[in-house]
Amino acid sequence: MKDNPYFEHNLAKLETVSAERSAELEVIERNAIAGHFGDIAELSKAIGMLHIGDHFGWRVLVLIHNKRTIRKYEAMLGISIREFFPEEADASDRSIGLKAAKALGNFWKVVSGESKVENKAKLDKK
Repeated sequence: MKDNPYFEHNLAKLETVSAERSAELEVIERNAIAGHFGDIAELSKAIGMLHIGDHFGWRVLVLIHNKRTIRKYEAMLGISIREFFPEEADASDRSIGLKAAKALGNFWKVVSGESKVENKAKLDKK
């Protein structure tokens, strides 16, 4: 990890999680684990979303997950991402998809697929 030349820069952009927020995340995580019945891999992904949401914001989450997946993870966690996470956070600028959506000017058109991102496959690999 620390071999990444951007490690220090990326680390500086991460949100500092307060003790209260950390406790809130732990309660949600424990409740999700206790209440889950089914595919543990899906639970793991939902918990991953829970832990990166404060760092990247809900706009990035909406770009990387489809609506059905978001709804499924929200149900598993007992949260609404648009109410629980900030719209954007300091690390949001690491999302190429969010940068493209901002450049195109209408975030929701990009999310819905109405506005296409040219050379998206090339952007995703950078």
